[in-house]
Amino acid sequence: MAPATSLSVLEISAIFLSITALLTYVNHRFIGLPTTIGVMVISMLLSIGAIFLGFLGFDELIDYEVSLLAQLDFTEVLLDGMLSMLLFAGALHVNVSDLRRYKLPIGILACVGTLLSTVIIAGALYLVLPLLGFELGFIWCLLFGALISPTDPIAVMGILQSAGAPKSIETVIAGESLFNDGIGVVIFVLLLGVLSSGDIPTTYDVAHSFAVEAGGGIIFGLVIGGILYYLLKSIDSYQEEVLLTLAGVVGGYALASHWHLSGPLAMVMMGLMVGNHGRSMAMSDKTRHYVDLFWELIDEILNAILFVLIGLEVVMITFSSNLFMAGGLTILIALLARLIVVGITTTTFHKQLELPSGAWKVLTWGGLRGGISVALVLQLPDGTERDILLALTYAVVVFSILIQGLSIGKVAKTIRSR
Repeated sequence: MAPATSLSVLEISAIFLSITALLTYVNHRFIGLPTTIGVMVISMLLSIGAIFLGFLGFDELIDYEVSLLAQLDFTEVLLDGMLSMLLFAGALHVNVSDLRRYKLPIGILACVGTLLSTVIIAGALYLVLPLLGFELGFIWCLLFGALISPTDPIAVMGILQSAGAPKSIETVIAGESLFNDGIGVVIFVLLLGVLSSGDIPTTYDVAHSFAVEAGGGIIFGLVIGGILYYLLKSIDSYQEEVLLTLAGVVGGYALASHWHLSGPLAMVMMGLMVGNHGRSMAMSDKTRHYVDLFWELIDEILNAILFVLIGLEVVMITFSSNLFMAGGLTILIALLARLIVVGITTTTFHKQLELPSGAWKVLTWGGLRGGISVALVLQLPDGTERDILLALTYAVVVFSILIQGLSIGKVAKTIRSR
């Protein structure tokens, strides 16, 4: 098979959608893993098989896959395409009353926790990597800490629910992950600006950027959510109302990005408004059913495509024995940073949290990393540093999804049994 020639957007979309559909069928028919985990496992095995055939001299398949992936901008597909819909769909069914009850620990985990985790991971990597022959400047270590700290609830939420995990734990994990994506992106963009310009921003500059991007994104999301609520309340026709929610998400995210506001935080706030006030007070039962069904399907389809892409992108990484060792150490460092952040939060706010004994285990082990980390690391400028951080990112993401994602149910069941 010859390497892929230049393909149109339609052709690329058709290829990856067809691959995703086939892999979801194989997983459902023969394997039975949770969809996101199952399709990622299969796509990774296909990529590893292509690499192995390349070692045997059969380069056609690996050349075609690399050529195909090279025409797909993973960062653009996720950050400018999928992320807005995934965050809105995720926030749509989060109860604001539950979030308000746990607002303090959620806020600390999402904001302070992300910052603290970034610093811990960066400091540890800066000390450990030279022992394995990798010299990275501290700014690169900080960038890695920022992109790997945000947690991803996509693969774990369904497992927690099926395992019967306490509702309080589900709320804290979901609430934290919805907000720390936006916080992590803001930190990453600030650090990337420092790397590009070489200028260290003042405390005022950092605070101003956070206020404008994060605060502006939250306010913008509330405004768009309010407008959408009014429009939904003024009519009763599920076709138009579903279309309004889709337009609000896509158009709102594009406008937030154009104004340099945090699109992820805007989508979370809009999803919370529509999901709570809009669903209960602006929609009929029939409209609510179709809106829920539409966004559930969008969520499932996009998640499946995302995890297939994560599995296929493995062929873009060049591993070595030292990088494997560095990846293992990075996994331990990321888990330790997560444990410290969760431990400080649950210990300090033990009475306010009202979580069951041992909840820190689920909060720590359930802090999965996913597509947002991969998309951010691919934004780094080309070079040796990017290649190293790309390999480390994949090590953490794959471990968290496969090992933590498949075992979090057992951890949650121990909490339930107590």
